[in-house]
Amino acid sequence: MPLERRLSREMFLSSETVELRQMCFTPGRLFEPGKYLAGDLPDSAFEMGLVDKLPPVRGQSEEIGDPPPQV
Repeated sequence: MPLERRLSREMFLSSETVELRQMCFTPGRLFEPGKYLAGDLPDSAFEMGLVDKLPPVRGQSEEIGDPPPQV
């Protein structure tokens, strides 16, 4: 049986964007695979090893931030 890499919720900032690799069912909600803020996902997603860190952004897209506020 292969070892599964599990990441703990404590390894992420609540505002950090992470990737949910598989569907996660909770009594109140269904989370589909995709990108979420770590604080929005339930503890069970982290405990089951369904969450991965996103690779760092490289190149020009790293320099693009939020647009300046309209005055």
